[in-house]
Amino acid sequence: MNVEVTQSQPKLNILEIGEASHMVAAFPGTTEFYSTLYDRTKSDPARRRYPAALRYLPQLARRLTDSSLDLIVVQPAPHPPWSARAFSRSVFRRSTLRGNFGYWYTFGQQLLRAPTTAPIAVIDLDDPPVIFHHNLYLLKRATIYFKRELPTDRWRLFMGTAHPRVPTPRLRSIPRYQEWLDKVRPISLGVPAKTFDSYLQHSQSFPAQKSTDIFFSGRISDSSSVRRRGLDELLALRSEGVIVDIPDRVLPRGEFLQRCAHARMVWCPEGFGWDCFRMYEAALCGSVPLVSRQTIERHEPLVDGIHALYYDIESGGLRNQIQRALKDFPGLVRIAAAARAHVMSHHTPMAIARYVADTTLASLSLKRQSTE
Repeated sequence: MNVEVTQSQPKLNILEIGEASHMVAAFPGTTEFYSTLYDRTKSDPARRRYPAALRYLPQLARRLTDSSLDLIVVQPAPHPPWSARAFSRSVFRRSTLRGNFGYWYTFGQQLLRAPTTAPIAVIDLDDPPVIFHHNLYLLKRATIYFKRELPTDRWRLFMGTAHPRVPTPRLRSIPRYQEWLDKVRPISLGVPAKTFDSYLQHSQSFPAQKSTDIFFSGRISDSSSVRRRGLDELLALRSEGVIVDIPDRVLPRGEFLQRCAHARMVWCPEGFGWDCFRMYEAALCGSVPLVSRQTIERHEPLVDGIHALYYDIESGGLRNQIQRALKDFPGLVRIAAAARAHVMSHHTPMAIARYVADTTLASLSLKRQSTE
């Protein structure tokens, strides 16, 4: 079930390359998708879905120069195809034994080194707050480059790539890099498509009253130190009578959403990246996201005190924020309602796809006007 596609959308012919299609949420009938995820996508011409396997690369190359395309969307590759890691990850897979040699999937994005007819939008959802060196050509080719973990100083995107340390004044004065940074925009992870569909299926059974104060489900060990320190404060609050729900197992998606809906607040600490699905899922379920202070520039952010509650990561910061919040139940209800409305407007799969398309095409239009 996906109610998002029922709204009227402009007809845009889109070609998308990457591990998962983001644009199909808003443009289901006009998005042609080439998957770079090994052995996960079968050829389905009726739905315009193809694997980026060797046999389809010539077709993809031709399509990239088709004048009927309105937009090309690409997700950066985690490794360049000429790297030993990319080759070994392709060879030493079970799918290779079945005759599906996935190495060629890594070349899908590389076709964008050649000229194309349509504007290019890059959607970079990687955890590291940098643009890897092997993806700088996409920044060069892009009309707009959307970056999830966008540093507040955008020049830090080049740390360890275009420059080994924090970019120097000399690098920052080079027009080429200045022009590249002008293309960068923030983007959120938002609500995953499968989670949004599950929400539509389960939301009518969500409780009218809250039964827990704080809910958290996620990795603690081998993750962010922010989580390890915060967990200690949650457990201390539990011993003082605060109702803290922390399951000891991985929850099915439906149960996870139910337990979010039961909680007044959902703890959303930084993980491998600052932006995480959990804060948008919590808001969607009518709970208040409780978030560690931001470290990035955000797209349509959840604002502190309006759509979420933020806390300082220093000792006692989480504990103090929770104690203050639990003294104002009506305030939590107000924030939860505003958060849900905000996420439904800006952070659903459809909203993000439209943001990518609208922003890219608007930028292209401005560039054309400036050259006329």
